[in-house]
Amino acid sequence: MTATTNESQETAMTATTVADSPASTEQNLRIVQRVVFPANRDLDTLPLYVDPDTNKVRKQDDNGTAVVQAVGMARKLHPEDILDRGSVQVRRGERLSFGSYFNAFPASYWRKWTIATKTVLHIETEGEGTVIVYRSNARGASQRVDSILVEGTASNEFELTLAPFGDGGWYWFDLIAGGDGMTLKSAHWAVPDEGRPQGKVTLGVTTFNRADYCLETIKSIDADSGLREILAELIIVDQGNKKVADEDGFDAVAASMGEQLRIINQGNLGGSGGFARNMYEMLVSDKSDYVMLLDDDIELETEGVLRAVAFADLCRKPTIVGGHMFDMYNKSVLHAYAEVVNFYRFLWGPVEGLGNHDFSAEGLRSTPLLHRRWDADYNGWWMCLIPKTVVENIGLSLPVFIKWDDAEYSLRARAAGFPTVTLPGAAVWHVSWADKDDSVDWQAYYHERNRLIATLLHSPFPKGGRIFRESLNTDIKHLVSMQYYPEQARVMALRDVLEGPGKLHEQLPTTMPKLRAMREEFVDSQVKTDPGAFPESFRKRPPKKPQTYKQPGALGLLPWAVKTVLKQTLAPVRDSAKTNPEAHVAHQDGKWWSLAHLDSAVVSNADGTGASWYQRDPKLARRLLVETAQLHAQLFSNWETLRAQYREALPQITSMESWRETFDASEPKK
Repeated sequence: MTATTNESQETAMTATTVADSPASTEQNLRIVQRVVFPANRDLDTLPLYVDPDTNKVRKQDDNGTAVVQAVGMARKLHPEDILDRGSVQVRRGERLSFGSYFNAFPASYWRKWTIATKTVLHIETEGEGTVIVYRSNARGASQRVDSILVEGTASNEFELTLAPFGDGGWYWFDLIAGGDGMTLKSAHWAVPDEGRPQGKVTLGVTTFNRADYCLETIKSIDADSGLREILAELIIVDQGNKKVADEDGFDAVAASMGEQLRIINQGNLGGSGGFARNMYEMLVSDKSDYVMLLDDDIELETEGVLRAVAFADLCRKPTIVGGHMFDMYNKSVLHAYAEVVNFYRFLWGPVEGLGNHDFSAEGLRSTPLLHRRWDADYNGWWMCLIPKTVVENIGLSLPVFIKWDDAEYSLRARAAGFPTVTLPGAAVWHVSWADKDDSVDWQAYYHERNRLIATLLHSPFPKGGRIFRESLNTDIKHLVSMQYYPEQARVMALRDVLEGPGKLHEQLPTTMPKLRAMREEFVDSQVKTDPGAFPESFRKRPPKKPQTYKQPGALGLLPWAVKTVLKQTLAPVRDSAKTNPEAHVAHQDGKWWSLAHLDSAVVSNADGTGASWYQRDPKLARRLLVETAQLHAQLFSNWETLRAQYREALPQITSMESWRETFDASEPKK
């Protein structure tokens, strides 16, 4: 037993050397987080498992200000030092910090949402060295809690209170190797479970022609024995024509998983249709306590599934537990942390300042914002655990194909008393939004329609707050950018919202094919991959000086908008712009305030695989402007009636019975 130094009685902890962890047995402790390392020793992900800023700790000065202070020499972890999934070698004289995204313990989340009042850190080591335990507060300042010298084969436990973590803070530990080096054989964090049982989970993946990604997800789940122990079923809802079951290697992994793997083939009902099927099958099979929804184009850190289930098991009330998203193509970059809804604008988005954080440049301990607890309004369905009792109480997904289904579900759950928590240490890698722009393709329809439906269902403000202004602003931006296809899709969305909720299920399999077919009518939606497919840019009277168009300021926006809309809808198109684009515009430069100055332009798409020729059409712009204005006027005058209709219909359109009829109708014809 080591006594704690420089700590108050409230935050005291003890370190005990034990041979067989008797304390864990006596206190009914449950392991809720194992210390892990990348399964494939991936160098790009290492900063998420071991803090790269080993020699930096953010401390608190005499004035309470957080400052960075060096605590020792930093060295990078050598990939060959990772011995297996849970153990690592620390070379002589080197220091490793586990104050990292995946291996630090998010104490404030456990204190806020669960029954836990303490955590016990258990560490198994071999060799000579020092174990140092740290904690942080909500401002990101680090405090040394205690340390212990170890030698030979040692097993130590540190009992740590959760009392001081009301607003934020983490626990973690560092290892400093002695003269002969040391090995971390294993480590985990445990909490008292108060006799609560271990939950079972159904993993639900919805896929459409991403069979290769999906197969890799199945393989990673199959290979994790710990996950397999709590897995009731892995259900793949395959809605594509490139089937997962036809992939090379599927038969072998299917044989390995046995009855824990089930493939369901159905027509393309979008993400909401696939995830609703996962929810439905979880309830019907009655094998598990949770369904975890997973995107098909992800890389999964399987340890996160175990953590999410453990967290949900110990929450004070049934809670939706989500995971974070890292960038698939820049794996140390955190893309989505805590997602919230601005209820006045009725717009989703991340908590400001938490997007695109690169852990390889700045570790967890050096980033104060990440030490505060951030509460979420919803979690994206790239990784989201939903308790069975929540589905039983509020129903299945809204039948909206894609977009807003995840946000709406958590808002509906919260209204019924079930919160959503996005849990640090549970995450997937996914293609970031920076490499997509689905607001200018057929998905523009779903952005508009589903946002309006969600607003009708959940907005606390008269007429939906700022939704009308936001919607009209977006329409104007598309029109002055010569993006007529997405604007036509948005007009179609407004019409469908005005029809009410009665046809939502009926439209699930039919709307997307209509939108895709409609692309042929608009040149701005036709992407060509050949760089030589377009004429050279030409402008008969080029600008006198290079134009660096900037977004209009607040004071000048209204006159600029009036002038620009008049030009787009009334001014004749320059003859030369009909035969040659006036400019080739990179995707990142293709903003509405810059495209509005042109009569035609070739604009690259988000992922750089092709481009489209935007061509100004005043007649088409006038028609679309009149249509959207008329439809918005109708929506405004009928808002209260539509709100009542959608809210009254919600229990029925999200019911097991309504979805069963839709599933039956979508069964593949034999």
